Amino acid sequence: MDFLIVVDMQNDFVDGVLGTKEAEAIVPAVAETIRNWNGPVICTRDTHQKFYLHTQEGEHLPVIHCVEGTEGWELNPVIAEAADVPDTVMELNKPSFGSLELPKCIQLLEDDEDPISSITLVGLCTDICVISNAMILKAAFPETPIRVLEKCCAGVTPEQHRNALNAMKVCQIEVE
Repeated sequence: MDFLIVVDMQNDFVDGVLGTKEAEAIVPAVAETIRNWNGPVICTRDTHQKFYLHTQEGEHLPVIHCVEGTEGWELNPVIAEAADVPDTVMELNKPSFGSLELPKCIQLLEDDEDPISSITLVGLCTDICVISNAMILKAAFPETPIRVLEKCCAGVTPEQHRNALNAMKVCQIEVE
């Protein structure tokens, strides 16, 4: 069973308060990857509350974003449409960069007759949430190929995107 993890393809990260032209540019490729995926898809959502600015993250990044229930927190409409597949796609809210719940979700969806064969990640931001979740998944599933689709990810900057991809390669995460 091949899993696809769509990391934080939310309005605030695509074309909202923390959006970039690189993030906007990957939307069609991510949507196409979701549509063509043959296996379970988990879409994560960065999820903050009204008191975000009083958190450690908020003190280091004082930009209110992805507050639960707001338009910025929602998946980008193109991604949401592609991910509108009952019984195949699930959403996972996460309060931080990486989610310790993600490996548990994968284990719950795993089928004894069809074990996990690979986990592929796409989304935003390569240098923050994608790398964090890739590392968590590599630790949780050390013998499972973990992949990142380079053209379906974007970093805070192109340079940070490349740095994160190189760091993941060193940690035996496949970059395609």
